[in-house]
Amino acid sequence: MSLLLLEALGALVLLLLIVWWTMFSGRKHGELPQAPASTGADAADSPSPGEKT
Repeated sequence: MSLLLLEALGALVLLLLIVWWTMFSGRKHGELPQAPASTGADAADSPSPGEKT
C-alpha cells in the first residue's frame, strides 16, 4: 500500500514539475514583440474576407 502511495506522490511531483516548467520557464522579459502587419502590395491585391469575387 505504501508503495502505491509513494508512486502516486512521485507522479504528482512530476506533473507539478511539468506544469511549472511550461508556465514559468520562458523568456526573461516575456515574448518577443510582434512584427507590424504588412500594408504593402500583397495586402492591397488580396480581397478582404467579406468580399465576393
